[in-house]
Amino acid sequence: MPNEEKPEITDSEWEVMRVVWTLKEVTSKEISKVLEEKKEWKPATTKTFIGRLVKKGMLHTEKTGNRFIYTAAVTEEESLKTLKAGLFTHICSRAVGKTIADLIGEATLSHEDIVLLEEVLQNKKQEAVDEIACNCVPGQCTCKKDHGMNCQH
Repeated sequence: MPNEEKPEITDSEWEVMRVVWTLKEVTSKEISKVLEEKKEWKPATTKTFIGRLVKKGMLHTEKTGNRFIYTAAVTEEESLKTLKAGLFTHICSRAVGKTIADLIGEATLSHEDIVLLEEVLQNKKQEAVDEIACNCVPGQCTCKKDHGMNCQH
């Protein structure tokens, strides 16, 4: 799906996609088996999500005999990139740092992960600015309340 905006997928659809990304080529029965064990979903529930993902262009389907084989139309990396890009477009730009800190605080991290984060932060220090401009829509700005900062909104 190059040069197209990627559709958003729900948490449940992510579960289906994770199975497909792992198994590469898979039938609905195989997806259902994994998600029945993991999520206690009925096969009909899984098939509903598969159908939605096919409509969204996230899954390719190919008929082989009397069954359908599903493969991912997008990579996990592409989907994660889209997810990450969308995350910060929904919040005030002044809240990005706190949001990242909250995510790190809630995550289970390895020592290797922490070293990586420290390296990224060291590099970010070189391009850091003194103040982030607010990108809120007028009438929705809460900078004064949330950040103790005045802005144009």
